Amino acid sequence: MSSRLFLGQASNYKGKDMLKHTFAFGSKKYSNKLRHELAKRYITLESLVHLMNNGRSALAAGLKLTVPEGSEVIINAFTCYAVVQAVKYAGCEPVYADIDTETLSFTAETLKDALKKHPNTKAIILQNTLGIPMDIKAIEKIAKENDLVIIEDLAHCTGMKYADGREIGSVGAVAALSFGKGKSLDAITGGALVINDRHLKMMKPVKKHPKLSDTLRARWYPVLASIGRGLSKIHLEKYWYGPLIKIHFIERAVDAKLDLRRRPAYWQDRLILKQLEKIPEKGAKPIRTHKFVKNRPELIEKLAEKGFNFREIWYDVPVSPVRYYKDMHFPEKEFPVAAKVSKEIINIPTYYTEEELKPALEIIKGYEK
Repeated sequence: MSSRLFLGQASNYKGKDMLKHTFAFGSKKYSNKLRHELAKRYITLESLVHLMNNGRSALAAGLKLTVPEGSEVIINAFTCYAVVQAVKYAGCEPVYADIDTETLSFTAETLKDALKKHPNTKAIILQNTLGIPMDIKAIEKIAKENDLVIIEDLAHCTGMKYADGREIGSVGAVAALSFGKGKSLDAITGGALVINDRHLKMMKPVKKHPKLSDTLRARWYPVLASIGRGLSKIHLEKYWYGPLIKIHFIERAVDAKLDLRRRPAYWQDRLILKQLEKIPEKGAKPIRTHKFVKNRPELIEKLAEKGFNFREIWYDVPVSPVRYYKDMHFPEKEFPVAAKVSKEIINIPTYYTEEELKPALEIIKGYEK
């Protein structure tokens, strides 16, 4: 139960950082500053930057602006259900393209294969999984040849750059950012849509603030996660998280609702602005790393015996999480690499220090592929 609740930078906060998050305050000026910084970073107009409820809402809004309803949209075959949800919410049909083991994203070749099967595709979503840059030149060339709209999903890669030096998020017609748990910019909830193509129709500003219940969840998550992290050391975390989930005071990230009418709270804008300003000039680094292993369930249990929680896996099925995957009837035989990777990948948690991780990495060596 706790595996998905450890996600996020804020779940790692202790002491002063936890208090700063829980009691953060903000005003409209921070919202304006954040929009200004995003516009400057992606070389667009402030009027084309919209702060939104979450990343999937931004993705859905971007699709609605760029392609007609009923369009087929190519996405990674190794992804989160939130992406599928956003495509469907926009009235479009998600189409998968298999990945490679280097980038964990679709390649120029697998994109071509997908286009052969779905020649009427109107858009592609570039995920840059776990912050690993895709081969943008090759993919951009195919997009131009096939008149495809490029939409960049920056959940894993805000502030990072492609091999040609361009910032991820500056290439597509629109870019969707997520401020949710475990993302590059993390305020527990929230997101943004950045419109780079100035020929697109204007979108009305999103002015409605989050519900009070959503704001309280976002504020207190670091405190609740800190307590849960402590209880996990004695294997009692389920007795903490279970009731909190039942009364909806904790929400799993993937269960968040799409809402194109709401935006983050001002205090969240301020937190995101600070994180954005800390991104180095040369570009950000991936927020997590991964390894491929054999006998993953056995390894996770062995790590647990030593007090390490490695149950957080992006992604343990091709379209995660399992509770949604069962009803999706995903054709694994058509996407063998995504299926294989989902069974072998393990992520290095962000809530341990380098020193704390050393014994865990020694254990992993015996299972690494």
